[in-house]
Amino acid sequence: MTSGEAVANIGVVATNVGLPRLLARRGGEGVYSGIAKQPMSPGTALWLSLVNLAGDGQADLSVHGGRDKAVYAYPSEHLPGWQSELGGPLGPAPFGENLSTQGAAETDVCIGDIWRWDAAILQVCQPRWPCFKLALHRGRPDVQALMRRNGRTGWYLRVLQPGEVTVGSPIEVVQVDAEHLTVADAHRAMGDRHLSEPDLVRRLVGNPALAAEWRTPLVERLCNQG
Repeated sequence: MTSGEAVANIGVVATNVGLPRLLARRGGEGVYSGIAKQPMSPGTALWLSLVNLAGDGQADLSVHGGRDKAVYAYPSEHLPGWQSELGGPLGPAPFGENLSTQGAAETDVCIGDIWRWDAAILQVCQPRWPCFKLALHRGRPDVQALMRRNGRTGWYLRVLQPGEVTVGSPIEVVQVDAEHLTVADAHRAMGDRHLSEPDLVRRLVGNPALAAEWRTPLVERLCNQG
């Protein structure tokens, strides 16, 4: 798929869900997370609500989950590179992804793109910006910095229309956002601490599809520039 195509199919290699469980202990306190997900069998029917796939959940709803993080998609094409960099098998859903996709990457997918997955309609709304729980999950304190540096972040989708989905069904891109600002563009804008590309940041914050969690710090950055 390229950002100029009106309709395309994205393969779904795996569909993963998981409920919160103890991830680690820090300072004597338990850290709970739903990041450790397991793949569902092909052909399984799941309900996709406005906030979650059935069987999926998050421990800290103040920073995870919600309307703008209902589904996390990650390109399967990145996994061989990660396996080489991190060493050893990655295991299922190595980054806590709900969807392991095939056929689209961060440079292809645009903020605001609308997808149809069986009866559900979704919209790409922000890249992933990993927190410390990914490091605990992977047992690698540097994995957050690696993901932010290489831009292989994947992306979150909000659900515009809930519905039943089938594990293994492909996804149809029914609308490519007119602004053509990719997930990679959004990632680059967030990393632009000194506003070397102010026009890109302005265009991005002007896109109504962008998640508020991503827009707010960028607006503050523009305001502080004067």
